[in-house]
Amino acid sequence: MKRKIFRLSSLFKGLCLLIVLAVCVIPFLFMIITSLKSSQDLYSSPVDQLPEVFHFENYAEVLSGNFFQYLLNSLIVVAISVVLVLLVSAMASFSLIRVGFKGASGALGLIIAGMAIPVHVAIVPLFLMSVETNVYDTLFALIGPYVAFAIPMSIFILSDFMRTVPKEMEEAARIDGCPLYKIFFKIFLPLTSPALVTLAIYNAVQLWGEFLFALVLTQDIASRTLPLGIWEFKGVHQANIPMIMTFLTLSSLPLFIVYIAGQERMIKGMMVGSVKE
Repeated sequence: MKRKIFRLSSLFKGLCLLIVLAVCVIPFLFMIITSLKSSQDLYSSPVDQLPEVFHFENYAEVLSGNFFQYLLNSLIVVAISVVLVLLVSAMASFSLIRVGFKGASGALGLIIAGMAIPVHVAIVPLFLMSVETNVYDTLFALIGPYVAFAIPMSIFILSDFMRTVPKEMEEAARIDGCPLYKIFFKIFLPLTSPALVTLAIYNAVQLWGEFLFALVLTQDIASRTLPLGIWEFKGVHQANIPMIMTFLTLSSLPLFIVYIAGQERMIKGMMVGSVKE
């Protein structure tokens, strides 16, 4: 009886995983199939049908445009923003959780409360601030808001992670006369690397597809990021759907590479705290 229940439970879990896999994979398959069609094929054949002729020229046309300029801008903005977010969040979490000072719990609560602030509330102030500081229509206009809105969630995750670091290691380092900054860089940062990788991938995915700030705070092609590149294939009355899907397919490749490179550490970071000893 127990074996039958176990088998049914395993079968149910397997079916659930297949459903989740289908929900995640089917949109990407649709995107890739559509990117290989022409505009005529898109409207003359079912959406899930492979085209009779694969139009790889769609990729050549996208790559011959401003794609690499958008890609470079996105790489610069996301890389700098993620590094700053991780560094600031790690130092803040260490100060709030392990160093300790009067009012640390209240400060942590206020920072975490920042997760509830809608992004749209800050659009007009950020626009005016970027104009006043002469950073409007530059990559620096995006880095500040990206870092500011990513810090609360990052501190929320890292602060809980740093609580799991054994206090004995910190105390032993203090007894040996290790300065506070060395304790942070040589003990806490290496031990929290799974959480840092998890946050790096999470924030990179969020910022890679960010549209609103990039739309409001940039204007020229030289300073715009990948999400705004889709406009090149959108007219007043119609849009070139196959070219847009081609652009999206190429834009998603860096994210797949980053995830594949850091998936092991990301899974470790997500599992921290789920099993109690």
